[in-house]
Amino acid sequence: METTDKKFLVIRMSSLGDIVLTAPIYKNIKEKYPDAFVALLVKPQFKEALQSNPYIDEIITFTNLFETVSLIKQKNFSYLLDLHNNLRSFLIRSFTKIPNISIYKKNSFARKLFVNFRLPSPVLEKHSLEKYLNALEKFNIEPKFKELEFEDWKYTQKKTSGKKISKIAILQTAFLGDTVLTAPLIKETAKIFPQAKISVITRPETKEIFKPLQEVSEIIIYDKHKLSKIKGLLEIAKKIEKKKFNIIIVPHRSFTSALIAYLSKTKVRVGFSSSAGKFLYTKTAPFSWMMHDFERNLSLLKTLADENQNIIEKDPSIYPTKKAQTISSKFKILEEQEGKKLVAIHPGSVWLTKRWFPERFAKVIEELETNLNAKTVLIGGKSDSALAKKISDLSNVKPIDLTGKTSLSDLMNIMPKFDLFITNDSGPMHIACAYKVPTIAIFGPTTKELGFFPYSKNSSVLEVKDLKCRPCALHGGKKCPRGHFLCMKLITKDMVISECKKMLSS
Repeated sequence: METTDKKFLVIRMSSLGDIVLTAPIYKNIKEKYPDAFVALLVKPQFKEALQSNPYIDEIITFTNLFETVSLIKQKNFSYLLDLHNNLRSFLIRSFTKIPNISIYKKNSFARKLFVNFRLPSPVLEKHSLEKYLNALEKFNIEPKFKELEFEDWKYTQKKTSGKKISKIAILQTAFLGDTVLTAPLIKETAKIFPQAKISVITRPETKEIFKPLQEVSEIIIYDKHKLSKIKGLLEIAKKIEKKKFNIIIVPHRSFTSALIAYLSKTKVRVGFSSSAGKFLYTKTAPFSWMMHDFERNLSLLKTLADENQNIIEKDPSIYPTKKAQTISSKFKILEEQEGKKLVAIHPGSVWLTKRWFPERFAKVIEELETNLNAKTVLIGGKSDSALAKKISDLSNVKPIDLTGKTSLSDLMNIMPKFDLFITNDSGPMHIACAYKVPTIAIFGPTTKELGFFPYSKNSSVLEVKDLKCRPCALHGGKKCPRGHFLCMKLITKDMVISECKKMLSS
């Protein structure tokens, strides 16, 4: 029997997303009361979501009202935190008679007014996690941890009957940014299974991302567009099957990726619980938008990591190969800018609404070169060449234009040479952060909460936080759905220059 007088019962019985969001609650309780005993009451089907959280001492599964109340009364809890706030939790509160109770404000009435009559309310602007944290105040707990972090889960591994894990596949066929953020997953997988050979299945356009990683023993190309979708899918699944992998890990949430993993007949298939093909996986990890994308990827290791191992790398990084180090001779013009700060600017994006205005980039270039002793370099793919030319023509000074002239390997090689990287929300942003280059990211239609913000201490996101229409989509779009495009218009040239001065001076 526990001897502490600080015994907390937290009620949050469903659903998966809401349960995952409660993770900072337990950490904050333990921060305030290190010797506290913390229990969570949850429905049986959601027990797995937090069963390995290091700050929870016990998980109680709800069976029926009578049995659950009886069990809770036996444990003599002194504090009850009701994060569910429905009829069932009300009855539990009433019958257990725990002396200190705090209830999170659900704002049900305000929700109904908004859904039925579109009547807005300030209380609806608060995220559920913020409301959970507010409920701690009644217990004199001021929240120190206000976001989900990967270390909220120190996952444990069930022993695999002594079978040696010798071959692991990681399937990632998403965009460039998502691909870059797979690198930490590969590194941590290699730490957990040091004897295993790791193969990566990826698209032709992103294979260069994985070449510098010494943990990768093989890159398997899946060209989505070379064959018909069905034929290509069956072909890559067969190719994976022949490799006889022990485990396949899929950080991509598409149904196609899940189907490929299933058709490969790999026995252990790991993916996200939010994937459209989650039923095709043998193990799933909770998915939350409140975590950075690279941390979410690492959470896929939850059922594979040894309990004594730390499986988090706070700064994802990518290291150039010896081959990549020789490529820089093609860009001697960068070496010739001795005495000046090198500032790279990536003005493009696949999504038009993610692009800041060319004329404002041009003004930033003028200010950097005229007043801040910097030399600017435009980078991007071939499709960005026209945009880069327009920016160059609009500027009174001429930047170095490398758009369309750098392969992915080239970009990874020259990236460490830059003192600052200015970009829209795009894939190269993650490469800059991986190489720890100070980064200014301009976010318009997308927000940090989607999990794709630059994950680096030396980064800054410029955004208009109080626009209720943000985010308008997961990736942006071809045009502003409201027609005003204020998310980009309200980000001024002076805001960017102010941030440049801070970063270049430090």
